[in-house]
Amino acid sequence: MRFLTSLLSAERHSLDHFNQILSHCIVVGLLSKPFVANKLLQLSICHSEQLSLSRRLLLQIPTPTIFGWNLLFRAHSRSQLPVYSVTLYNAMRRSYDLLPDNYTFPFLLKACSRLGLGCKGQEFHCLSIQLGLEVDVFVQNALIFMYSSCCMIEAANRVFEMVPSLLRDVVSWNSVISGLMQCSRCGDAMRVFGQMLAVGLMRPNGVTLACVLTACGRLGLLDTGKIIHGCIAVGEYSADVYLGSSLIDMYGKCGELDDARKVFDRMPERNVVTWTSIIAGYAQSHLHKNAIQLFREMQNAGFKADPATISSVATACGNLGALDQGRWVHSFCERKDIEMNPVVKNAFIDMYSKCGEIEKALNIFEEMEFIDVFSWTAMISGLAMNGNSEAALTLFSQMQLRKDVSPNEVTFLGVLTACSHGGFVDDGYAYLTEMTQRYNLRPRIEHYGCVVDLLGRANLLHDAFKFITKLPIQPDAVMWRSLLFACRSHGNIELAEYAAAQIEKLDPRRCGSPVLLSNVYACAFRWGDVKRVRENMAQLGIVKQPGCSSIEINGVLHEFLVKDHSHGETNAIYQEVTRIDQILIFERRSKDAIAYLQAAPHDELLCS
Repeated sequence: MRFLTSLLSAERHSLDHFNQILSHCIVVGLLSKPFVANKLLQLSICHSEQLSLSRRLLLQIPTPTIFGWNLLFRAHSRSQLPVYSVTLYNAMRRSYDLLPDNYTFPFLLKACSRLGLGCKGQEFHCLSIQLGLEVDVFVQNALIFMYSSCCMIEAANRVFEMVPSLLRDVVSWNSVISGLMQCSRCGDAMRVFGQMLAVGLMRPNGVTLACVLTACGRLGLLDTGKIIHGCIAVGEYSADVYLGSSLIDMYGKCGELDDARKVFDRMPERNVVTWTSIIAGYAQSHLHKNAIQLFREMQNAGFKADPATISSVATACGNLGALDQGRWVHSFCERKDIEMNPVVKNAFIDMYSKCGEIEKALNIFEEMEFIDVFSWTAMISGLAMNGNSEAALTLFSQMQLRKDVSPNEVTFLGVLTACSHGGFVDDGYAYLTEMTQRYNLRPRIEHYGCVVDLLGRANLLHDAFKFITKLPIQPDAVMWRSLLFACRSHGNIELAEYAAAQIEKLDPRRCGSPVLLSNVYACAFRWGDVKRVRENMAQLGIVKQPGCSSIEINGVLHEFLVKDHSHGETNAIYQEVTRIDQILIFERRSKDAIAYLQAAPHDELLCS
């Protein structure tokens, strides 16, 4: 027994060695010993994929202690499957005469917060009161976080107010702030942070500052973020790598990539979160080539990418249309055994869809074990953008039959896009109505813009105009621009002029609408109006952005702008373009000559 105790106390075991110890304990009947059983449970958590071995082992123990159950509650609350924390708790209460203790509730409440199970959290709250834990600060902090994460803000505030002022610690405040952040209540999180500072009894720690910086990034509060940056730079957290990552994220979301890069370059230490933050910042700012280049630098620096890194890089590849590089990133995940969680798979679905590999995207989608609303949305949008409108709407119908998932606002954007590309006018109206009446979702201006695009593509320009004028919200320049584009396609000059005038009021510095309007005039051979529009652009200093195209060759992406001479092979490229032009001119002249010979009378050919 002493030898076995020393083996169990060892910090690391290989899986084979652990299986030998486990088999021996089962054979000699040592699972009934609480110390042995709990040590085996601790070791199994390290070796159990999806914790399935740990669950089976727990159920084999004749009389598991609450300590053993807590081990599994904690492990599952941190895992990809936090729901097992709740199901195991139900099994414990149903089959064993055990009550939870003050360590149990924080793990269970964390699982509820991740799952959004506010009702189950309320049940745990009632039980904690029955057990006399209403003054336990750890349980109360977990309750505050759970209610905030589930958007039950009033309940979170009530729990917070019930905690005596002397017992409130920085974790209490952080629980409110981080819970609000998880619920996307960034403004409320900043308000609570202000209250925390006003009280003056509690100094914010690194977790507080990280949450507040994230809120600043999402809200675009650059000045506030800079003030917090100044406090960090002169305080005890100046070398904190996680706060450095939060600063990079904040500057990136505010569009200040130069400042984000300065923070990154000055950091004495970096980790995978730091690299991911700067890569994501470039990807979110549409600097996708920089994001991919940084990913390669990260590999050269010896850092192993995590799922968040891969998600950002896959997104960058998709937005660039860099299929070869996207395929390389996908195979990189398999070679390096990087966890392909739903977020990563969704990113690859989006990447393959944008690169035109819709079959590959479908394969990833169909092989997913757990399909959440984001996966459904990515696949529906991917089918829509590739012109497979009927398939997208069929997939949406399948989603509606599921009871474990409901479409969100972004899902309906994909559905309305499918209707627009497929010309399904009646379906588009029906889905917009269904969005509000069946799912109680409020359409945003993007949804209304999809309907305008749908009507415009169907040449129902006057219906589109009436739809815009009767909207419950103020139409934006994008919506009028969509109508203007449809007017160009269908040659409606009068409506095009009106749409261009509205765009001029809302977004006078953009060159898109004058260019589209001049194209409408050109199609109608109104060259005087074309000249007038172009001269007006010149007077206002509006310059048309040069067109850009790209091509990927052997995994290298080449970008070209109009009249661009920056490429290393510029001379060879222009020589080849000239040669192709000459060939096309010769072929066109040859075809014209043949057509002339075929059409001309015989005697006219003799005379010539």
